[in-house]
Amino acid sequence: MSMSSQGAGLGEVFIAHRAQLRRIAQKIVGTPEIADEVTQDAYLKLMEGPCARDVSKPYSYCCQVVRNLAFDHCRRQAFESTYRIYTDDGELPQVAGGCVPERCFQERQVIDAIDQALGTLPARTRRAFELYRLGGFTQREVAKQMGCSATLVNFMLRDATQALASCRHLLEA
Repeated sequence: MSMSSQGAGLGEVFIAHRAQLRRIAQKIVGTPEIADEVTQDAYLKLMEGPCARDVSKPYSYCCQVVRNLAFDHCRRQAFESTYRIYTDDGELPQVAGGCVPERCFQERQVIDAIDQALGTLPARTRRAFELYRLGGFTQREVAKQMGCSATLVNFMLRDATQALASCRHLLEA
């Protein structure tokens, strides 16, 4: 694998300022070990592919790459920690987000009932409901995407809500 002259220039700047870049990473991630990993990842990222643009300030560019990777690491750790459970006694931990079988069965029943209720609707009404409730679109955006009026979308959403009323008793259990 040959390095482009731009990549070589960034690599030289990175190596010359490695200690400073590692300090930047450590301020963000907190530990020297993880800062080393982030710094190594940043170097590899800079050296892997050709740089698509001419970098007028290579040191600033290297700093930004290190910062971005350090913040990505922190976000990933925060996300993963919501699913990780540690126990002192060595017992198998309950998986975060897991549930007891009865609860899972009840949730599955609710999902199946909702799917059945939506299945009774015309495809266009179901699509409008999915775009609005699951896709997070506004009624106007749904209307534009479906090529109809916002008033019609409103009526379709009303029909979907009425169809789902038959599932309400399952949610109260």
